[in-house]
Amino acid sequence: MGFKAVKISEYVYWVGAIDWTIRDFHGYSTEWGTTYNAYLILADKITLIDTVKAPFKHELLARIASVIDPKQISYVVSNHSEMDHSGALPSLIQDLKPEKVFASVMGEKALQEHFHLPVEIVPLNDGSELSLGNLRLKFLETRMLHWPDSMMTYLVEEKLLFSQDGFGMHLASGERFADEIEETILKQQAAKYYANILLPYSPLILKLLERVAELALKIEKICPDHGPIWRQDLNKVLKWYEDWANQSPKLKAVIVYDTMWQSTDLMARALADGLCAEGIEVRVMRLRANDRSDVMTEVLDAGAVIVGSPTLNNNLFPTVADLLTYMKGLKPKNKIGAAFGSYGWSGEAVGMIAERLRAMGIELVVEPLKIKYVPDNESLNKCRTTGARIAQILKQKKEK
Repeated sequence: MGFKAVKISEYVYWVGAIDWTIRDFHGYSTEWGTTYNAYLILADKITLIDTVKAPFKHELLARIASVIDPKQISYVVSNHSEMDHSGALPSLIQDLKPEKVFASVMGEKALQEHFHLPVEIVPLNDGSELSLGNLRLKFLETRMLHWPDSMMTYLVEEKLLFSQDGFGMHLASGERFADEIEETILKQQAAKYYANILLPYSPLILKLLERVAELALKIEKICPDHGPIWRQDLNKVLKWYEDWANQSPKLKAVIVYDTMWQSTDLMARALADGLCAEGIEVRVMRLRANDRSDVMTEVLDAGAVIVGSPTLNNNLFPTVADLLTYMKGLKPKNKIGAAFGSYGWSGEAVGMIAERLRAMGIELVVEPLKIKYVPDNESLNKCRTTGARIAQILKQKKEK
């Protein structure tokens, strides 16, 4: 068969697929690849939780076949209709002919609009339960985490949460469990996933965490749709999510910019020197050397975002415009900021950065910094002093 299922509890097997080579996931850089996780429940009514991206259907079926005949599957539950989880669903329905296919109320609509399926999708209400004979599933609607159709499924007897895109990460690995992977890698990739996918929905994340606590769900394993399965120290990842959702900034500044003839680069480095002198953690990220999704990962816990651009054709440099558009959609909160850049004869870019940062709710704490052509020593000293001033303001705000 070539592919084997991995047992993760008494009744549940991982039967997903590993995408080792993907490097872009709708604009998000995936340098570590990803997994498309699907789960097989060997209950009286054998149930498949989610499917995989369409090209990986053969891998899914081979893993299922290493445990049972795939045609024994009675139910399919779709937690999320995005194509990386539902792409194989239409042909799987055609081949296996399960008794029933379930999704959330919004999921039922989304799946039909995606695929125009020839079978009925049974909609599940929030809080409803489904008997599998000897086991029970309970469903939690999680709209806009991160699509309107999203839901999570709780396997009551196993105390196991199928969390769809929650608590996941884009990380291809031979290890199926988080405790088998180095924690620094886990936190970095989980943070990148949160910063680039879930950040706009942080208030809903906090409500979800409260709701799980109120329902007193005893969760012993968290099985996301991407990345490793959490079976130990669940409070660790729950605390990460709580911190990220609260968007409590650290004493950290991200300087992100691009440059044409290194003048804006010199300004960025001088700003960084002033921040470092005041004890602030600094990340200096030139955009043609850093993907925008990596920038947002660093912005996630930063207290200050400082953006620089030269002026090109009376406008922003294209990579900077791209970042600001991307950042606006992700809605970062609780940050101070500044705008800077070198220019030749017009210099509109710095004002445009300032305007866009203000529109995002980022408080500009110093005047926009513009330097004509190549900065001299006096100009660089001004940049360094500006960096130190931003650091002082950040520390003052952190103390409040």
